[in-house]
Amino acid sequence: MPFRISNPTGLAATVALCALVGLPVAAQRPAELPSAPQPQLQAAAPSVPAQPIAWAFAPLSADLAPGAGEDGAGGSAAESVDDDAPLLTMAPHSERARDWVSGQANSIFQAHGHFHSPYQGANSLIDDVETKASEVATLYLGYQLRPNSRWNTDLIVDFENAGGRGISQALGLAGATNLDVVRNPNLSSAPYLARGEIHQTIGLTDEMVAQERGPLALATRVPERRFEIRIGKMTLPDTFDVNAVGSDSHLQFTNWTIDNNGAWDYAADTRGYTVGGILEYDDKLWSARYGIAAMPTVANGMDLDWAFSRANGQNGEFELRKGLLNLFGKSKREGAIRILNYVNHAHMGNYRESVDQYLEGNVAKPSILATERFGAVKYGFGLNTEQEVTGSLRLFARFGWNDDRNESFAYTEVAQTVLFGGDYGGRDWRRPNDKIGLAFVSNAIKRDHQNYLHYGGLGFLLGDGNLNYGRENIVEWYYNAHLWRGLYVMVGGTQIADPGYNRDRGPVYVSTVRAHIDF
Repeated sequence: MPFRISNPTGLAATVALCALVGLPVAAQRPAELPSAPQPQLQAAAPSVPAQPIAWAFAPLSADLAPGAGEDGAGGSAAESVDDDAPLLTMAPHSERARDWVSGQANSIFQAHGHFHSPYQGANSLIDDVETKASEVATLYLGYQLRPNSRWNTDLIVDFENAGGRGISQALGLAGATNLDVVRNPNLSSAPYLARGEIHQTIGLTDEMVAQERGPLALATRVPERRFEIRIGKMTLPDTFDVNAVGSDSHLQFTNWTIDNNGAWDYAADTRGYTVGGILEYDDKLWSARYGIAAMPTVANGMDLDWAFSRANGQNGEFELRKGLLNLFGKSKREGAIRILNYVNHAHMGNYRESVDQYLEGNVAKPSILATERFGAVKYGFGLNTEQEVTGSLRLFARFGWNDDRNESFAYTEVAQTVLFGGDYGGRDWRRPNDKIGLAFVSNAIKRDHQNYLHYGGLGFLLGDGNLNYGRENIVEWYYNAHLWRGLYVMVGGTQIADPGYNRDRGPVYVSTVRAHIDF
């Protein structure tokens, strides 16, 4: 059973843990902060609700010394233990055991005050003083059938529970401020199966390289050239659109459209999970992956459509493990560039048709539900890059676009997104496991979607009853402090201009406090 945190105690836990910031921590001199919980599955590119895990954003793996054997006798980098290295979980995790057991608990408290709002609708950000807390706890379990070999097999089973609420029930913003929030407030906070995967490696060479071990990839050594196959229940951001600087609401940013590409309407149920398969090819400097997954039966729904012939989400991504400085200069700093594309087939409605029905007088207000049909298609692409600039400074950026003709169905209501930002490690002020982050994201929707909201239509997230359109521009900052072992506390804030793309409302500032524990 996962490490459970009930709704009433989530806020108290957050406040209590924040009080610990005043305790003496200067005596700690830990090494580098693990960039963030990563939903990473591949060795080279080290993702929440789908919540990412704090293990994948490690530096890209280096080749093992020549002659290292598959049993680890050659001195794998992953098996080398530095006795002076800090412990960044509450208990150490074995690098040699065939099994994996770990956990995390994350609690986020957010608040905002009044803001300019001449009107609001059913799906608006509420013009009132709001304070909300959310909690997510996860138990990660895994077992290796053929450890550290060309044919490594991982069995992965994760249990999770999510409770609490987001501000305005996570409505009224395309770039919602808390990625941990479950968008349906009526869902139970009882534990559920988050992931149930078979992860199979098929090696194409005997040359082995080191891999950072974590709950989604248990091997410490993998073939340099290989196929990886994943089948089962999963969340697609574990594998696609991963970014070492912005992919994790547990140790990094908390905004939906900063931690993920907002224009990527990836297949998922309300909690961010789906069922499907992923095929990936990994080489020394690049990877290519393809995934197909089940879509929900209704927008933002919990039930998945099992008829893949009529409803599915298909995703492809190419990853080059060289950053922009590597491509256009002689820099040896770590970096990566990823190009994503996707096509969704589902029972979706059409914005233009819904508006036409309203203008023709057939309905009192446009409803996307009235135009839903099988055979509807939504497609888009994304660009994702990260670049280490110095030993402390890393930058990242994303661009995303989709056609926005048919309804936003699974993630959020964004047709175009532009993001850039970075983080800075605390080595210069003797806090090497601390991080400061700053990011700016600008989201947009297309004309038919704008008209739909202007005439009073409701999406699954947006609907002020009217719309004076403007881009939704968001700035988020955070300071994440490592207190002891796996205990972290973050303070931060988000400034949102034109919430829900509406120039008549806002701006609004949301304050954030987060407590996180890795077990």
